Amino acid sequence: MSQSTSQKTTQKALIVIDPQNDYFPEGKYPLWNTETVLANMLTAIHTAQASQMPIVLVQHVGKPQSPFFQPETEGVAIHRAIKAAAPEAKIVVKNFADSFEQTKLHELLSEAGINEIILCGMMTQNCITHTALSKTAEHYHVKVIQDACTTVDGMIHGIAINALSVRTELIDTGELLANRNLRSQKKSN
Repeated sequence: MSQSTSQKTTQKALIVIDPQNDYFPEGKYPLWNTETVLANMLTAIHTAQASQMPIVLVQHVGKPQSPFFQPETEGVAIHRAIKAAAPEAKIVVKNFADSFEQTKLHELLSEAGINEIILCGMMTQNCITHTALSKTAEHYHVKVIQDACTTVDGMIHGIAINALSVRTELIDTGELLANRNLRSQKKSN
């Protein structure tokens, strides 16, 4: 057994996907369990900030004829609590379920030296899954905060989380809080 091991610094970023008004109770397509998920997303944001971890907010903008997330509407806006909690976060606008597809997300993360992404947001079976399993996501170690994601109901959320479990690491906000050294950790290769 070799005594030499290489050490690699892990640089993490929190990516909060589609925390937009149309997904909340007054929106055009309200999702399940949004109050709890909003609280957990805020916990994730505050934990990331305490660890000086970069935060990226992803905003889906649909077409004018889309059923929700129509451009320049209140529904497409990022929820005010998320914006207030992360006023310095970079915002990446997307038009597809995959947050990397035709956006600058990969470029932004690469420039910052990020090699691990922690995802949370909306909807579990759509934008969370497509981003986590994106071909571009293969450049990163991907974690999904399962209790900081939601979709139309608990069953679909559970099915999506189960499907993700074979390809991504699942954590919850409690695990995130327990890890105080989120920004940089040494890993043995």
